Amino acid sequence: MHLTREQNDLELLRLIQKLQPATVPGLCVGLGVTATAIRQRLLRFQADGLITRRTERLDRGRPRNTYELTREGLKLLGDDHAEIASILWREIMAIESPAVRKQLLAGIKRALVERFGTRTIEGGLVGRLQRLCTSLVEHGFDVELAESAVPGSLPILRENNCPYHELVAEDASFCELEQSVFSELLGVPVELSTCRLDGHRCCEFHVASASAPAV
Repeated sequence: MHLTREQNDLELLRLIQKLQPATVPGLCVGLGVTATAIRQRLLRFQADGLITRRTERLDRGRPRNTYELTREGLKLLGDDHAEIASILWREIMAIESPAVRKQLLAGIKRALVERFGTRTIEGGLVGRLQRLCTSLVEHGFDVELAESAVPGSLPILRENNCPYHELVAEDASFCELEQSVFSELLGVPVELSTCRLDGHRCCEFHVASASAPAV
């Protein structure tokens, strides 16, 4: 099945985000297309305000151009209803009653747990990580399981693009809610080890060290 032009554009934008900072040769390898085709689309993305280009002066040879997503590019890859979600979240967090606010947040957490799959302890922790990753991908998340740098540790759940970018840009506490949802689904504590809000190119979740033996 052939991808539409819009789907191809989203695929390229996701790859730019994943490789960030991306280069034309890297994008060519990732998509299997010519440099000319990549440059044409990059110029269009720049004109649309979706990416920025930086020129790096190297010690030898010609300068190297790298590309990164702008805020508009990140919004495009996020949830289609990001603005509405941000409005609702602000209203919830503005509720004066701690009890009411806590009840609403608990309801949101339950809804997200149900969306991504009910908690199960079958198949071991690695199996649960794999099922969670598969579920997130099926819901449009750009996630993957990555090998940990610590030998013998469990895989890391890597979120290459934040699906809640607009929301967490206003209130980072939503990251804690997402973390608690993953903990509920896996049945063990989960830690957010790296976050895009701190300047990293992706968000990474890993099972807390105290829970690692439970595989």
